[in-house]
Amino acid sequence: MAISATEVAKLRKMTGAGMMDCKKALEEANGDYEQAVAVIRKKGQLVASKRADREATEGCVIAKVSADATKGVLAVLSCETDFVAKGADFIKFTEDVSDAALKSGAADLDAVKQLTVNGISVAEGVNEKVAVIGEKVDLTFFDSMEAAEVIAYIHPGNKLACLVGFNKKVSDPQVGRDIAMQVAAMSPIAVDRESVPADVVAKEWEIATDQTKNDPKNAGRPAEMIEKIAQGRLEKFFKEMTLINQDFIKDSKKSVAGYLKEADKDLKVTKFIRFSLAI
Repeated sequence: MAISATEVAKLRKMTGAGMMDCKKALEEANGDYEQAVAVIRKKGQLVASKRADREATEGCVIAKVSADATKGVLAVLSCETDFVAKGADFIKFTEDVSDAALKSGAADLDAVKQLTVNGISVAEGVNEKVAVIGEKVDLTFFDSMEAAEVIAYIHPGNKLACLVGFNKKVSDPQVGRDIAMQVAAMSPIAVDRESVPADVVAKEWEIATDQTKNDPKNAGRPAEMIEKIAQGRLEKFFKEMTLINQDFIKDSKKSVAGYLKEADKDLKVTKFIRFSLAI
């Protein structure tokens, strides 16, 4: 059947797909819009399967908090190129997914993909993006947190974002933002040394010990001295990689713990989530 330009334009507005893709979909669906949309989604599934071995190393990272700032989510929609990642529609879809996840209280990535956004499931929405864009697109990361107050930070460009949870409401918004920027910039692995997983500590101790023993400067030193030097290396690891022990980025003369104490002696970080694409 003959498909008019008006019909093609209507389907394009509905899906965002290219004019020729819309025309072919309408022809295949005999002018039925619902079937035509399904055709475009199937095309997305086909493109996705063909590109399964491609790396989706670009994307959009979004962090959001609830109106009362007690809940936060962080979602990542991945794609193949920076050009696509910077697209307004791509960013908007990531934000819509994040909003839906925040509202629903979704527990994990699989649950988020089943949520409804713009009248269809997130999984179907991703397939539509694949059909329109022609790249591998997928929702690749999701996490959430609850705390007395959650602060979100998104680095310009949407390649890096984080959430930071506090044990109480933060009276000075700048303090919360400073800590979130610290997490973003310095990439700690845990809040404090007690929060570092035991297997990580064991591995770092092994590395510190091996480095100390293999250092020519330590040849002939007694075992007790070797252990003491290795312990010093481990302490350096804790200082550099745990949030509250790091030097504060705005004033290296004080630690993050010191900065928090000056701002509010009872204020503590309970948790953080950080995600970064290559930047």
